Amino acid sequence: MLRNLTIRDFVIVDRLELEFEAGFGALTGETGAGKSILLDALGLALGGRGEAAMVRQGCERAEVSAEFDLPAAGELLDWLREQALPTDDGALILRRTLDAGGRSRAWINGSSVTLAQLRCAGEWLADIHGQHAHHALLRADAQRALLDAHAGALPLASEVARCHREWQRLVRLRREAEADSESSARERELLAWQLRELDDLGFDPAEWQEINAEHGRLAHAAGLIEGAEETLVALAEGDGAVCSVLRHVDARIAALADYDPALADVRDLLAAAAIQADEALHALRRYRDRLDLDPGRLAEVEQRIVAVLDMARKHRVAPEALGELRQQWQARLEALEASADPQRMAVAEAEARRRFDAAAAELSACRAPAAQSLSAEITEAMQTLAMAGGRFEVALEACEPSANGVETVEFRVAANPGQALRSLAKVASGGELSRIGLAIQVMTSRDSAVPTLIFDEVDVGIGGRVAEIVGTLLARLGADRQVLCVTHLPQVAACADWQWRIAKREYDGATVSEVVALGASERVEEIARMLGGVNITATTREHAAEMLSRS
Repeated sequence: MLRNLTIRDFVIVDRLELEFEAGFGALTGETGAGKSILLDALGLALGGRGEAAMVRQGCERAEVSAEFDLPAAGELLDWLREQALPTDDGALILRRTLDAGGRSRAWINGSSVTLAQLRCAGEWLADIHGQHAHHALLRADAQRALLDAHAGALPLASEVARCHREWQRLVRLRREAEADSESSARERELLAWQLRELDDLGFDPAEWQEINAEHGRLAHAAGLIEGAEETLVALAEGDGAVCSVLRHVDARIAALADYDPALADVRDLLAAAAIQADEALHALRRYRDRLDLDPGRLAEVEQRIVAVLDMARKHRVAPEALGELRQQWQARLEALEASADPQRMAVAEAEARRRFDAAAAELSACRAPAAQSLSAEITEAMQTLAMAGGRFEVALEACEPSANGVETVEFRVAANPGQALRSLAKVASGGELSRIGLAIQVMTSRDSAVPTLIFDEVDVGIGGRVAEIVGTLLARLGADRQVLCVTHLPQVAACADWQWRIAKREYDGATVSEVVALGASERVEEIARMLGGVNITATTREHAAEMLSRS
């Protein structure tokens, strides 16, 4: 659940630090006092859209930080660990800044994250229902998603969509192959010829490196032989040969070292030098004996290099890339040969269709009972929302296979007894739509695993006994999870476990928003204000106290 919300320089909020409680909490106050601004700030921390206009006038940046309880286990914890984000202290802190230029940054538990990551984490933590959320229920995709969530079939719906995409991909490939059979045949013939040509060349990357090294030796063989001979003369065969001189001075210093131990280090160095010079001499003689001037082999090597370079130039690649180019040609040829085999393509397409049909059938089997139970629950709720005799139905109609399955989902309603069921999108009364939408939101929220539910003036358009029933429904939700509701209705606020009043005040010539947690007597005054307006009488207070005592 949401534990703490810290807001700085957000719209008309200068500094606020709010501590939240469990259960059902009501946020009340005059219109324009900033009630919805608090939820907008929370939405920003959850990864919602940020705009430069959200930064308080005259400030450089807005900052929002929301602290939630971190579940000891579950998908959210697994996701945090996959993202290598800290999970040690049992809390999850989402932080967001937004500067006056519109640039935004985000953190989770102090680690910098992308907005996509912040939004992903937020989806597990809180669900915000806006005051116009019932209008979204008019969309077919929203209705389908609500039913699938009620059925616990959202992962299965995603699998159906994936299977449909794969099936359609294979259908597309088969049709393209049929349409391009002639050009495909020409391309296969060209690829086969190119592969044979490259295979005849017998190119091998390792051989290419070796032959270049051999060419370097053969091309410079005369210089290598001459240099080796000169060095051999200097070491052992000429006047003042290095090896002879080293052996002589080594023997001389060794004799002197017998008289003065201080020469021992010099003796060791000279002895080592003499040994290394002798080893170099023997190695150089072996190298010279292997060297040979072979114009014929040099010509062969050069011819091979020219052949490889010509092939690489022909296909506009580096010689080293010829092996990779062959792999690409081979893969393309195999793909074309597969597409040229109608039986093979038909088998793959049929198998993909079979997988889609199986997944879609499983989804349909989940949707049918969920549609019945949701229909009954919403119909029951309508009876208490001033629509006695009204009916609600989640209609499933068979349709052509699509990424959404093999049936359409449509919410239908009859607001009054004797009326025929009609599409929810065709309900004429805005008040009826508001009440039905509220019932759907409250009922389907019970299916959500999100620990914090937020309702922003979703009770617009209702009042009296209906408002009291809505408050009771929200209070029931609050028994299982944290529920926050921005409301103007005293009947709804009176059902809350706790209540805050949001008000505007003037400070240093600027308008700011403040939040006051209300005690028992203060709640009576606030409910009375909501009931009676400017002039609050003793009777109004008694009525407010009575409403609170009944909740």
